[in-house]
Amino acid sequence: MNNRNLMWTLLLVFACVWMFMPRGGSQPQIITTADEIADGEWQCFRRQFFLPYNGKAELRIAADTKYWLYVNGELVVREGGLKRGPTPTGTYCDVIDVPNLHFGENTIAVLVQYYGRNSFSHRPTATPGLWFSLDTPLRNIVSDSDWQAIRYDAFWAPEDENPKGAKQYRLAGANVGYDARRAVDFAADDFDCSQWPQAVVVERSASDWGEFVERPIPHWRWTELLSYRNVSRNEEGAVVGKLPHNAHVTPYIKLKAKGGERIVICTDDYWIGPARSFRTEYIAKEGVQEFETPIWTNGHEVLYFLPEGVEVLDVKYRESGYDSDFVGMFGADDAFYSKLWQKSARTLYVTMRDNYMDCPDRERAQWWGDVVNELGEAGYLFDERAHLLTRKAILELMNWQQPDGVIASPVPGWYNKELPCQMLASVGYYGFWTYYMLTGDKATIEEIYPRVRKYVVEVWNPQNTGLVNVRRGGWHWGDWGKNIDKEALQQCWYALALKGMANMAELIGKGSDKLYAEQMYDKLYHGFNEKYWNEERQMYVSKRYKDSPDDRVQAMAVVAGLVPAERYPAMCDFLKKHYNASPYMEKYVLEALCMMDQHSQALERMKHRFGEMVAAPHTTLWEGWEYTGARGMTYKPGNGTYNHAWSGGGLTILSQYIAGIEPLTPCFERFRVEPNLGTINKLQCRVPTRFGAPIELAAIRDKGSLRCLVTVPAGTVAQIDLPKEFSSIEFDGQFLQTLELGEGVHTVVYRP
Repeated sequence: MNNRNLMWTLLLVFACVWMFMPRGGSQPQIITTADEIADGEWQCFRRQFFLPYNGKAELRIAADTKYWLYVNGELVVREGGLKRGPTPTGTYCDVIDVPNLHFGENTIAVLVQYYGRNSFSHRPTATPGLWFSLDTPLRNIVSDSDWQAIRYDAFWAPEDENPKGAKQYRLAGANVGYDARRAVDFAADDFDCSQWPQAVVVERSASDWGEFVERPIPHWRWTELLSYRNVSRNEEGAVVGKLPHNAHVTPYIKLKAKGGERIVICTDDYWIGPARSFRTEYIAKEGVQEFETPIWTNGHEVLYFLPEGVEVLDVKYRESGYDSDFVGMFGADDAFYSKLWQKSARTLYVTMRDNYMDCPDRERAQWWGDVVNELGEAGYLFDERAHLLTRKAILELMNWQQPDGVIASPVPGWYNKELPCQMLASVGYYGFWTYYMLTGDKATIEEIYPRVRKYVVEVWNPQNTGLVNVRRGGWHWGDWGKNIDKEALQQCWYALALKGMANMAELIGKGSDKLYAEQMYDKLYHGFNEKYWNEERQMYVSKRYKDSPDDRVQAMAVVAGLVPAERYPAMCDFLKKHYNASPYMEKYVLEALCMMDQHSQALERMKHRFGEMVAAPHTTLWEGWEYTGARGMTYKPGNGTYNHAWSGGGLTILSQYIAGIEPLTPCFERFRVEPNLGTINKLQCRVPTRFGAPIELAAIRDKGSLRCLVTVPAGTVAQIDLPKEFSSIEFDGQFLQTLELGEGVHTVVYRP
């Protein structure tokens, strides 16, 4: 028998013996390196093991904080893991199928980046490391002292360039430095680790990792390496790659160098006024080489700053993002509204990843005022997977509720200050209840309802009064900007919280709570109109408020249902004259106008307010009304970033009120169609549903009438309602005031 046959015979015998061995019962442990790991540093873990079969196996894996998984030299997971914080003590755990295991020796390598430091969206543990459990049919491969582990010194964290130090408490993560001369080729499953020490096992009780919660959202979507739209040199000599839109990207470069040269890579969005986002520093080795930075950044351009003597052979980028399809759309004969909708969509997508963010550069924080606008927009833009991010945000917010019932944002992280208006928005009609209407997820409402009730009743209104006392919280914030009547504004948000609570209580069978919330709302309605209405000035205003009249309060009073219809003309006249709301609160101003059937006024105000943003060359919307933030822009304090999702409320307004498509029952199973085109003559709209096809509407003015083509998906019912400007609905030769349509494509004509 030759040596080859002998080897296979021995392997076969070994496999047969293995099959009859008892399956391993060892438990995975948290492992780390013998060397201390500082904020922003990296670790590498490696394990080899034998398997007597080809196939795949389920892996449960967690890291503090992000990991890159290599199996037999193949990169299986790029940037796995989530920033920590399902609860104040817990850790997210990924569950994935490992596809490329084979008969014989297998090699696992895991590269881990430790974020460290508390931030606005992440709570680190005291133990950077890895937890690993690969469930094969014959044995479990678990993290234990059999692994090898090193601090990976090819990576380091370059010093922050932030004069105010804001990055230290806002942004989770770190700049990345990478020295190619010290690199390990993880794509080679036989790389030499003979000198690596064994991993150090940390007792669970001492690790600070807490309980594991299975990852509730999909893994990221990644493209292949892509070519830039164009590549040029700027006045500083940097190579500049133009991106097609603002996106999450990992830049790539192929170059030739002598060795030791330092290349700096960032985007135009690295500069945010005095603040800084993330950059990568790469130290070249000798010869031709390729490098792709592992961390994502965002912007419209990628800049490569290169020293003399480095020859650039190619530059590319890889785009990534939240794994959800763009389904919704809106287009109009007035290109302004189409472009505003598209910029809102791009802004929303670039502010979704581990969590909903206010912005993807300065802090990546889950501020709940922003989240409320974002979750509503997501319902008109993305498939169902987007709602998983909303559910994650809801559970995090309520799992971080403090013992006294107070909730705060942003969480996860170190921040524990309540922003009263934002918190009322989150638990109320436009927050949790809108999530339910978009998903039908009753189980989540049942889970969080007791904590919602505690906040709305015990924290805000323990005396069971109508109007509530002004609550300053940890940050007495009403909106960005000036002229904010916070006292009256809080009453409006509390009214919406009561509406949301009443709906949730009815849904889950809490009849007495529903009655309580409705009674408190009625008290608030009468108290609000008695206390805050100023007949002489024809506006709602607090007695102590002396600044310029506040459009926010008038709008919020309308959307909260606190304004009698006879006062609508005064409200509409007021909103023609006053413009104090930020882009965040402007959504509610526009919504108030639509609710008062002033759709043309809403469109005119939308164009007036967002005109400069829509005309700007960027694909995303700004935080404030001024041109702000990034490289090449004049920074104006107080106006922040140029990609802020709270500014995208126009997307919701155009789809829900101008196209007039809104859910009447959860998931659009029954929905209203009531197009109010205002100054628009022609539009198209598409709205995602869970029923295998979207709702579609095409509408065009035709000699004073409005001709519509309505596509109703199978499993849904459309309620066709009559817009105020028309007198009847013509359908199949009949003239009606309303009608219901089932599955199919239908022609409906609104007649004057």
